[in-house]
Amino acid sequence: MVHDLLVRGFDDNIHSQLGELAKEKGVSINSIVKDAVDKWLKQQQSDIPKKHYLLIYSDDDSILGLLKSMDRLAKENDLFRCFLGPNSTNSSKLLSKLNWYNGIVMPYYYDGPQTVKQQQKQNQSENNKSIMRYCSKVMENIVSANNTNNKQVCCIDFLINDIAKSSLQQALTIEKVYDDSRIPGLMYCTYKTETLLNAEIKDLVELFEGHDQVFILKKDDVYKLHITKENIHKLFLN
Repeated sequence: MVHDLLVRGFDDNIHSQLGELAKEKGVSINSIVKDAVDKWLKQQQSDIPKKHYLLIYSDDDSILGLLKSMDRLAKENDLFRCFLGPNSTNSSKLLSKLNWYNGIVMPYYYDGPQTVKQQQKQNQSENNKSIMRYCSKVMENIVSANNTNNKQVCCIDFLINDIAKSSLQQALTIEKVYDDSRIPGLMYCTYKTETLLNAEIKDLVELFEGHDQVFILKKDDVYKLHITKENIHKLFLN
C-alpha cells in the first residue's frame, strides 16, 4: 500500500534546487525524496549490530559466574535476554530464575535415549533436515517473543553444543545458516571443551572462522582467542 508523506522544513531555496536537479535528471522531486529515505533506512539497518560470538568453557562454575555478569550487562543495555537450552541443566535453571526467555521447542530435540536411537536410524540427510527444522522453529520462537519489545537480543545458545556432540558437521552447518541470516543483537554459541577435544583441526578452524570473535573461559577470566592464517616461515622467526 502506498502512503503520502508530508515533509516540512524545506525553504524556497532547497525546494528550488530540488526542482532544478529533478529537471536535469528527468525525475520527479518525489522520486529524489523517496530514494533518499530508502538509502537512510538501509543505512540505519546496517548500523544495527548483528554479532555472532563463540564461547568455550569447561565447567559449570565458570559458565554460571559468567551468566550472572552477562545478565547484569544485558539489563543495563536494555537487551532482550534469551537462551536456548534444555530445562534440566544448571545454566538453564539459573537463566530461567533470572527471567531469561527460553526459545527451546518442547519436547527438547536431544532429550532421552529414544531420540539418539531415532537419529542413528536416520540417514545423514534426513537427520540434517530434522535438526534444521527444529532450529528454525527455535529461532522463530525468539523472534516472535521479541516482537512486542523489538529490542536487540542477547542470546546464549547451549543447543549448539548438543548438536555438536551428535555431529560437529551438523553444528557447523547450523552455524553457517545462522551466519547468513543473523538477528539484531548478540548471539553467543556456547560449546564445552569436551565436545571439541576430539574434533579435526579443519573443523575447529572452520568453527573459529565462522564467528566474529572467539572467547575462552578460565574460571572467572575471559580470554579472547585470535586466529590468523600464517606462512610456514613464521615458525622459524624470532
